[in-house]
Amino acid sequence: MFKPKLFTLIKNRPQEFTSTRILADINAGLIVAFIAIPLSIAFGIASGVAPGKGLITAVVAGFLISFFGGSRVQIGGPTGAFVIIVYGILQQYGTSGLVTATAMAGIFLIVMGLLKFGKVIRYIPDSITTGFTSGIAVVLFSTQINDFLGLGLTSIPANFIDKWTLYIQNLSNISISTIVMGISILLFVMFYPKKFKFFPAPLAALIFSTLTVKFFNLPIDTIFSRFGDITKSMALSPQMPALSFEIIGKLFQPALTIAVLAGVESLLSAVVADSMIGKKHISNTELMAQGIANIGSAFFGGIPATGAIARTAANINNGGRTPIAGIAHAIFILIILLVFMKYIVFIPMVTLAVILFTVAYRMMDFSAFKEIFKAPVSDSLVLLTTFSLTVFVNLIYAIEIGMILASFLFMKRMSDIANIDTAKDDVYEGIDYEYLEEKKNLKGVTVYEINGPFFFGATSRFVEYIEKIKDCKVIILRMRKVPAMDATGYHALYKIYRKCVLSNTGLILCQIQKQPIKVLKNYGFIDILGRANIALNINTAFRKAKDYITYLEEYSNTFHIKK
Repeated sequence: MFKPKLFTLIKNRPQEFTSTRILADINAGLIVAFIAIPLSIAFGIASGVAPGKGLITAVVAGFLISFFGGSRVQIGGPTGAFVIIVYGILQQYGTSGLVTATAMAGIFLIVMGLLKFGKVIRYIPDSITTGFTSGIAVVLFSTQINDFLGLGLTSIPANFIDKWTLYIQNLSNISISTIVMGISILLFVMFYPKKFKFFPAPLAALIFSTLTVKFFNLPIDTIFSRFGDITKSMALSPQMPALSFEIIGKLFQPALTIAVLAGVESLLSAVVADSMIGKKHISNTELMAQGIANIGSAFFGGIPATGAIARTAANINNGGRTPIAGIAHAIFILIILLVFMKYIVFIPMVTLAVILFTVAYRMMDFSAFKEIFKAPVSDSLVLLTTFSLTVFVNLIYAIEIGMILASFLFMKRMSDIANIDTAKDDVYEGIDYEYLEEKKNLKGVTVYEINGPFFFGATSRFVEYIEKIKDCKVIILRMRKVPAMDATGYHALYKIYRKCVLSNTGLILCQIQKQPIKVLKNYGFIDILGRANIALNINTAFRKAKDYITYLEEYSNTFHIKK
């Protein structure tokens, strides 16, 4: 059940842990740490917590995800996906509420792993994932306008429209020095040489801008001017979440949203990583590791964490192939944190805004919106609904309504696919050709074929169709194209059976697949109908139909003579 990849590799493939391999993983971990530091600070600030909380999350959760995870190369930590939900929880329940919600989310993730939900989460439609991810990108971008323009706003509403209304009302407060620095950093990041991948663009921009602001004493907002001394917020001091039935009830929905987000994003990241290295992750172990990591992050006052696709890809591209790389990345962040803590406070806020702009740009799936008119209407509707609710309402409603809408549209699509055909030539496929015309012309026999899943979305039309049948002695129901049947499907079939009994019409089921036959056996319908009325193929079904008609004729003649 719980098989951390690190332990299984040590047990089953110890030959992989050569000195060369370990050094390569440590080097990859160092490079990823350089990428993670500015991102962790930026995500912490964007979420509404102290900058150090993002770094604490990267250290604690990053270590635990790699140590206990089901992926060889997963890199964990704070991500942009949580910014909206974390900010909302902080606004409503404060820091203690966030700690509790993060711990609860961790418990939910462990339960998901124990219940083997690893594969179930993969069934969330791409339209929902794309919708809320792109919506998060827009909201994340909008949260950084204040720092990019240097508006100096201290209280910004969470609502998207109110936020932009406030920005527009304060455009006269734009800081020229801040926006010039912001544009300069943006150009710096855009045109940074890709060959310097060992020293990532975000870290280079952070160092360059910090030195520039400090050396020229520019009037630009920094972490220190905004938050003061942050050394206390970076201390790894354990704290217990405040648990009570009242708090758990209030935070149940936000915590579940965090858990679903963490599960989806981590498994998506693991799947991408698998395709890059040609290996397979253990999905349920990965979910439980995410749960352990979020509980650990909450215990040290951090924020929610999950697998980060960009950092995981950077790990792979720089040679990381075992969990040692992720563990090393967390340790390097801790070392850098302890050594350079006093310099972190001089980082300009506009630099972090630019870094988050680039994150939002990568999160936004522009191709999906370009192709929106090419996709099925149902998928486009789900995508736009999820996207709009994420931006204008909140992420919780976006996921809930998106899933409900996607489910209804899926059922509608399946009911449209499922249909019942009368005796056309393809329905007679498999019949002995020498008897085909004779069987087609067999009086009183009607052949129908159900195509597609026989479930509650498709049964009403089926019942209406069959009930219109008149002057029929035998109905042959061919079910070779019915892969699945639910309880409503069975009850519809039983209703038809009762109608056949009342009208003295024979009912023969032909070529039933495994799942439907199991359902019919469980309900005892096979015995009710009679095993003699179950045919393995269409030829046998016609033979049974002919026998039934002969029996009716003989019975009718006998009854007529007696009378």
